[in-house]
Amino acid sequence: MKILVVGGGGREHAIITKIKQNKSVSKIYALPGNGGIARDAECVNIGAKDIDAIVNFAVENKIDYAIVAPDDPLVLGYVDALEAKGIPCFGPRANAAIIEGSKVFSKELMKKYSIPTAECEVFDDVEKALKYIETAPIPTVIKADGLALGKGVIIAFTREEAIDAVKSMMCDKAFGKSGERIVVEEFLEGPEVSVLAFTDGKSVVPMVSSMDHKRVGEGDTGLNTGGMGTIAPNPYYTDAVAWQCMERIFLPTIRAMNCEGRTFKGCLYFGLMLTKDGPKVIEYNCRFGDPETQVVLPLLETDLLTVMQAVTNETLGELDVKFSDKHACCVIMASKGYPESYNKGYEIEIPESVIDNVYVAGAAIKDGKLVTSGGRVLGVTAIADTLPEAIDASYKLVSEIKFENSYIRRDIGARALKAPEVK
Repeated sequence: MKILVVGGGGREHAIITKIKQNKSVSKIYALPGNGGIARDAECVNIGAKDIDAIVNFAVENKIDYAIVAPDDPLVLGYVDALEAKGIPCFGPRANAAIIEGSKVFSKELMKKYSIPTAECEVFDDVEKALKYIETAPIPTVIKADGLALGKGVIIAFTREEAIDAVKSMMCDKAFGKSGERIVVEEFLEGPEVSVLAFTDGKSVVPMVSSMDHKRVGEGDTGLNTGGMGTIAPNPYYTDAVAWQCMERIFLPTIRAMNCEGRTFKGCLYFGLMLTKDGPKVIEYNCRFGDPETQVVLPLLETDLLTVMQAVTNETLGELDVKFSDKHACCVIMASKGYPESYNKGYEIEIPESVIDNVYVAGAAIKDGKLVTSGGRVLGVTAIADTLPEAIDASYKLVSEIKFENSYIRRDIGARALKAPEVK
């Protein structure tokens, strides 16, 4: 089989690494891929947002199966366009991808179908938004309606921060058109959990839970990023919590999308907060999370391509999807200055003994050498029998990788280790 994977980050590298284990796969193309992915797939320099070029490439190269991984292409309708040419895909169609593409849509869906989430107000008028902020409970959460590379959420701990957030999104266009409408949301408290789930629109198969670390600074300080590291499974996500989530959130969400004529097939990401009133949805994503994928997929024991094809063919309920009971930790090695400005072009030295544990996110090949080309450069993942061992192993691997101007958080997993479930 010839496989096409749309995207070029650490998530896509993790997917490709798993897909290539299937013996029926003869060729994997990554569009655009990156310098590290080139070790495992043929990278083609076509941007992930160039829908016409990608569809033409897929047709001309007789692609047997396509995996559309990033949010933008899914929301733009890549799955629809590829399927129209007879190419089966993993990923939701555009009318279902809106569950991430519009936070207003997802909030209204949850309200209509009684799916637990934070209370909120929606605004497309800056003056009305600022008027509301004058009396809104503080802290509060301000979200851009559209896609914003995982950075369109600001937690305001003072009224002044809330005012600045509204003006930044609606007046200064910090997130472009994505911030023309905003959601001002109740601030929820409790442990956060990420759960990725395979679904074919009928069955839901949750993957191993995980805990992301969004803030750039240690102790969960500083700006929001695309993710500085993650662990799996999340010790706060007990069997009892998992049952509640399945009955009150996961299945109701799939049913709600079906009722709306927006059947979701692919990977649906549930960002959850475990509040004193039970689990609530913080956000939905219409695809694999990044860097959650880098700890979840290494624990998947069932062949990934087989699972994806079952999703496409709506036979997921017939498949026994299994995960390891081990633990995983991924530490992101970033460029110093991320998520704001940073320098690029530094050579990356990865020992051969470590390379199988590395998912490359932001790197290019220059003069035959792997060099930094993005804010998040590498995800370094270790698997072990216990969470403390996985964390220690991941940081040991990180210490063996070298590039100038590198930055890591040194407390990935620290919150998880405080969970009462961790021995």
